[in-house]
Amino acid sequence: MSMATASAEKHRPMTAEERKVIIASSAGTVFEWYDFYLAGSLAANIATAFVPGSNETARFIFVLFGFAAGFAVRPFGALFFGRLGDLIGRKYTFLVTMTLMGLSTFIVGLLPTYEQIGYLAPVGFILCRLTQGLALGGEYGGAATYVAEHSPPGRRGFYTSWIQTTATVGLFLSLLVILALRLAMDPAEFNAPWGGWRIPFLVSIVLLAVSIWIRLQLAESPAFQKMKEEGTNSKAPLTEAFGRWENAKIGLIALFGGTAGQAVVWYTGQFYALFFLTQTLKTDGTTANLLIAFSLLVGTPFFIFFGWLSDKIGRKPILLAGCLIAAASYMTLFKELANTVNPALFSATEKVKVVLTADKAGCSNLFDPVGVRTFTQPCDVVRRTLATNSIHYDLVEGSAGSELKATVNGTETAVTDNTGAAVVAAAQAAGYPKPGDATILKQTTVSGVLADPRAIKSMGILFILVIFVTMVYGPIAALLVELFPTRIRYTGMSLPYHLGNGWFGGFLPPTAFAIVASTGDIFAGLWYPIIVALITFVIGLLFLPETKDRDIYAND
Repeated sequence: MSMATASAEKHRPMTAEERKVIIASSAGTVFEWYDFYLAGSLAANIATAFVPGSNETARFIFVLFGFAAGFAVRPFGALFFGRLGDLIGRKYTFLVTMTLMGLSTFIVGLLPTYEQIGYLAPVGFILCRLTQGLALGGEYGGAATYVAEHSPPGRRGFYTSWIQTTATVGLFLSLLVILALRLAMDPAEFNAPWGGWRIPFLVSIVLLAVSIWIRLQLAESPAFQKMKEEGTNSKAPLTEAFGRWENAKIGLIALFGGTAGQAVVWYTGQFYALFFLTQTLKTDGTTANLLIAFSLLVGTPFFIFFGWLSDKIGRKPILLAGCLIAAASYMTLFKELANTVNPALFSATEKVKVVLTADKAGCSNLFDPVGVRTFTQPCDVVRRTLATNSIHYDLVEGSAGSELKATVNGTETAVTDNTGAAVVAAAQAAGYPKPGDATILKQTTVSGVLADPRAIKSMGILFILVIFVTMVYGPIAALLVELFPTRIRYTGMSLPYHLGNGWFGGFLPPTAFAIVASTGDIFAGLWYPIIVALITFVIGLLFLPETKDRDIYAND
């Protein structure tokens, strides 16, 4: 392509066909993310319906496991569907992934409770989450590749940035539907085992039908079609992408110098922020959802801005700057968020001294990102209970064989039941707030949030976190597409993306909780995204190439 032609391509208006490609690809991906995030947004209701008994800690761990299960299998979905996409085409592959996602989400809405079918209920839910993860593993790579291969040179960052909005818009849509139902229904009616919380899952069948109809109107991508006509397509995409060092090396650089940092910044700014509000700061679900929804509404256009900007100055500087700035400011921002939303809790972490004294041989590391470990030692059980109740503690080493002891502000507290309940009660009596206390921000209407200075300040902090998200996520699709040749593009870009986002990002909440439970510090979990983001900054700075001017029709 001549320089004059390339310049004309950069400045011409978007064609009707390109607009159709972006809308169709984005709409389908929005609905997939909507389906995927419902399980996180309605975790408490799911746990109540599918987990036996009333043990809040057990339910909390099930919530983390259900959240993690869908992320654990995303790389396997990337391998399977990426290979399929490079063999048979982009269009038909992401039609299959969308169908799997929609059906598994719909089934969650119909799944009987534990009271009705016993342990088949939680097993059935986890199977649905695994299916969703597999489907999502194949969806994103197909949509991003499809849009990029329809984009003119010099505008791929801008075009693919619309795909980058879909995860946030899907989360926003799920929050919006849930909020509308919460505000329209009596809380008891919404939260009942067969209550209104199931409606968002059931609605997905309608969204599935609309998405399939839209995507059936699309043709195959021109780059794939050209490659197929020339007979240069790969016969073994997996072997070629990861069995040859020259390609595998690109995948490793993409993972550790790009998507790992991007993922932890994304999940910290959106999902961990929601997790921190509800699970750590004990904000009620409606208030937390409203705060997150407003920050997403204001912040989402910046995906497009940073995608557009990456066409001008490059993908690499924006991505790495987002990782560095986020890592440098997380501690300050989350502490300010805690002090704004629940000032009594923030104050209590400094003023109420909870000390556990134990033989450290009986204390494990509490690392359980997929919820499969069983903790029975009193030291572990009590620490997990304190962490679940957001109570800061210090662990002091006792003599060998000594029993667990606890003090609150120097006064010994009974731990004879080995559950931690007595320690929690003593800490709350000494100054820690209880869920529902007036010191916790609670505004369950839109007008209430907009009229509350604390809510406005909280949204400002959350908006800053979303800006970091848009910096790292806006350019990443274009960068990944440009790193790999057409013949292995779907496979090559999907695996590092889903290893980064499915494992480094998806396991962030349970990993952060394990760090908090092990250290006794409600902010210590932030060290995980901080360290990963800094690693990505360094590796990306040294090894990640700039790709904005690459010819993606080249097939070598």
